[in-house]
Amino acid sequence: MICNQCGLELQQTAVLCPKCGTPAPRTVAGFEHTLEVKEALGAMVDAHGCDILCDTKKLIAFLNDYLPEYEKERRLIRNIVNNDVIMNMMKEDNHTIAIVKAKEFMQNELFLSENACEFILECFTYVLRWEYAYCAEPVKTVQPAAEPAEEQQGKKKQAKKDAPTEYKPKVFKGSNAFKYKFIGNVKIADGFTEIEGFCFDGFGSIKTVQLPESLHTIGEYAFSECKRLREIDLPYSLRTIKKSAFSSCGSLTSVKIPYGVMAIEEGTFSFCHNLEAVDIPESVSSIGDEAFSGCERLYRLFIPESVKFIGENVFSLCPNLIVRCYANSYVHKYCINEGINIELLQRDGYAF
Repeated sequence: MICNQCGLELQQTAVLCPKCGTPAPRTVAGFEHTLEVKEALGAMVDAHGCDILCDTKKLIAFLNDYLPEYEKERRLIRNIVNNDVIMNMMKEDNHTIAIVKAKEFMQNELFLSENACEFILECFTYVLRWEYAYCAEPVKTVQPAAEPAEEQQGKKKQAKKDAPTEYKPKVFKGSNAFKYKFIGNVKIADGFTEIEGFCFDGFGSIKTVQLPESLHTIGEYAFSECKRLREIDLPYSLRTIKKSAFSSCGSLTSVKIPYGVMAIEEGTFSFCHNLEAVDIPESVSSIGDEAFSGCERLYRLFIPESVKFIGENVFSLCPNLIVRCYANSYVHKYCINEGINIELLQRDGYAF
């Protein structure tokens, strides 16, 4: 098997060329656009992150954007996604077992043909970067002769020594937060990478929060019901803000979301009654259900073109809202359909 781009000879199980990154040139019979679909799906995951594969609603919405001209393939993938095939594959630690189970499910439960199953597995193993090569007959393997016990032990020790250092997140937990229960100002020390879900939930005395530059994740409902919270600076290292993280923070007036956060999840700022300004970076690709519901003072909100999915009731109970967006963007069309007031921008940032 030869790479179409650089001519490098590839292993049979390769999903992409190790030199230039081009997908392995395997085309499934009956699916002549296999390579193009794989490239489009790969571009989608590169742009929006692997987490998109775990969110059925968002993934299906993005399929329409990335596979507009491949209706047959798009409909097949949508059916498979709706049946949680790729999510179940990702839950299985052993890739070979995951592939076998997925194929059995598609054949026995969804009644797909051999070629349709093969097309799906080609696509999914590519975006997951799993090694895979289709084989109609089971491959018989020859077990190597057993090595002496001392040699086996030596190899295990060397492998352990050579293994890369495992990344271990440092979680700021509810037990760490308890001392701030009746204190106005919170400062989380550097080194913590995640704030546990519900960590500061209902801490009514908190007014300001200082977060470390090491922080990657804020858990669900982490600061919900912090009714006196007025100010929080989100660090540039932040990548994930989980659902309802700042819901019902009634005193919060403005938030700047750092570049690198890819999603504003459901209910993130719901019922922040005094929230007036939110900076949404161009890394954000989706806004979940009721993310800004009940933000009564939210007035002008710029939503970049990178946003390709907006959930239900995102801006309900926002009577004064004007969304600033680009003409003919997904956001523009969404606002028209939802009856939301808009202010259209030209590419240089000026309004029409």
